[in-house]
Amino acid sequence: MEDRPHSHRTDVHSPERRSYNMSRIRGRNTKPEVQIRHGLHARGYRFRLQDKRLPGRPDIVLPKWHSVIQVHGCFWHGHDCPMFHLPATRPAFWRTKIDANRVRDGLTAAALAAAGWRRLTVWECALRGRVRLPVGEVLDVCEQFLRSAEAEAEIQGPWQGLACKP
Repeated sequence: MEDRPHSHRTDVHSPERRSYNMSRIRGRNTKPEVQIRHGLHARGYRFRLQDKRLPGRPDIVLPKWHSVIQVHGCFWHGHDCPMFHLPATRPAFWRTKIDANRVRDGLTAAALAAAGWRRLTVWECALRGRVRLPVGEVLDVCEQFLRSAEAEAEIQGPWQGLACKP
């Protein structure tokens, strides 16, 4: 995870307001997650949501395909893309938190693989930002994964090699 320079380093909100804003961030039913769920359902796929019996409570569980789809936010999971920026305020706290999330993601992936589950990770940057992919294209890749024999795959935005911000 690399620090990216900011042109605006000062937080414009009070600590109380920032705390409130952060508390409102959803852990489930995010817009990218809902887009994937609605699209898969419209294509005839049936699934469970956040099955407690599986490691990490994956966002979308497709038992018929013995597959899970995890929709990861680029910030919270420390994705190496233009949508991730380590905050200038309390960077040590955020680095520790995000690094712990990444470690937990690795442990979850290993536990799912050990249990025989196939895993697709859809990154937020695939569905949001200036260089996002069309939702239909992301759903096509999801469907290709489900019908394949691949053990794991990722979908991310087409940002590599681009010098632009979302």
